[in-house]
Amino acid sequence: MSLHRQLQQRAAEGRPIRVGLIGAGKFGSMYLAQVPRTPGVHLAAIADLSPDSARANLARVGWPAERTQARTIDEALKTGATHVGSDWQALVRHPAIDVVVECTGHPISAVDHCLEAFGHGKHVVNVTVEADAFCGPLLARKAAEAGVVYSLAFGDQPALICDLVDWARTCGFPVVAAGRGHKWLPHFCESTPETVWGYYGLTPEQAERGGLNPKMFNSFLDGSKPSIESTAVANATGLTVPGNGLLYPPASIADIPYVTRPRSEGGVLERKGMVEVVSSLEADGRAIPYDIRMGVWVTVEAETEYIKNCFEEYNAHTDPSGRYFTLYKRWHLIGLEVGLSVASVALRREATGVATCWNADVVATAKRDLQPGEVLDGEGGYTVWGKLLPAETSVRMGGVPLGLAHGIPLVRPVKKGQSLTWSDVAMDTSTRAYRLRQELEKLQAPVPAR
Repeated sequence: MSLHRQLQQRAAEGRPIRVGLIGAGKFGSMYLAQVPRTPGVHLAAIADLSPDSARANLARVGWPAERTQARTIDEALKTGATHVGSDWQALVRHPAIDVVVECTGHPISAVDHCLEAFGHGKHVVNVTVEADAFCGPLLARKAAEAGVVYSLAFGDQPALICDLVDWARTCGFPVVAAGRGHKWLPHFCESTPETVWGYYGLTPEQAERGGLNPKMFNSFLDGSKPSIESTAVANATGLTVPGNGLLYPPASIADIPYVTRPRSEGGVLERKGMVEVVSSLEADGRAIPYDIRMGVWVTVEAETEYIKNCFEEYNAHTDPSGRYFTLYKRWHLIGLEVGLSVASVALRREATGVATCWNADVVATAKRDLQPGEVLDGEGGYTVWGKLLPAETSVRMGGVPLGLAHGIPLVRPVKKGQSLTWSDVAMDTSTRAYRLRQELEKLQAPVPAR
């Protein structure tokens, strides 16, 4: 039975999936816009550091004010309304909540939220992929040990890429490469929240209208988010990553099967079976027509002459050899699609992407020369950007994961373009996020999720 039919059945039986949302910012608001249109789902509670801001976002997406007046979660459950407050612990501990959607965008807090939810028997859809990037394999393991499902969020590109990879492998195709698109030029890695909108292609007025966070959107632009998401994909699918960071080959959609081949066959890959990100800009800054900037793709290989002939007979666009074919989805709808993950984990107990190994990591890398005493401001800020590296390389060099490079001071100078190591910073070792990362590093090997 389809997920939608199952949701309709739950609605008819009066047994909706009861959801708790932590963080009602831009991504969370997009999910909130869809909840009233989804049968069999009751958003029972929202926890946000600013309940007033959460209510403002609810009004922005069209929720009537009376729907958010429940004083407690119990009252919300009785009336079908939604409780809005600041106590995330009360949300994850309430016995009636089935699924927690972690949507804060704050990786250190997200680890706390996930672990607490697991401990109280809740499935988790983790939108904060930054947390998954530095400790996802152990989050997956701890969820499995607790008997719950931990999942990446459908609508975000990592889960969509995982879906394409699963399609390919289930159909019997070997995956040559998979990834997403991005607007990229090398100097974008130096971008700050002050320069982001000009590079990104939005006016400050458009950004303000949409309630867009310049630091968050700068993390998309400066290469941090593509590295984070590629890490999540590699760790969920077992694909490998480039040895020294993403290459961002420029390509139109028609050219993806040309460039996502091994170097020995005219492409850019070090080997088959890798993640990569395709740029929508030529090296000189010219826009590429019919680009994949907002989409995802997977390149597969025809291993026999018969399959290659089928590609030709059904007019599949391939590389010149006829062996490599790319399937793509040109757009993703971010939070508007998260409901698929909620339904999948609650009804099928299936994740829409989850770490199964530890292949990749994102290491904080200096945007400019940094001096002792400066405080790192994390993803999308003024000090560091995230570089994708093999996990083995990161552990060997003692690299500081980008997700932990928030609010910590430097103790040694770091040159522009240099990746930071543990000895460069005065790390806060008291957080559960740090301890979970250290536990992962002690393993120094792929960590299969059960």
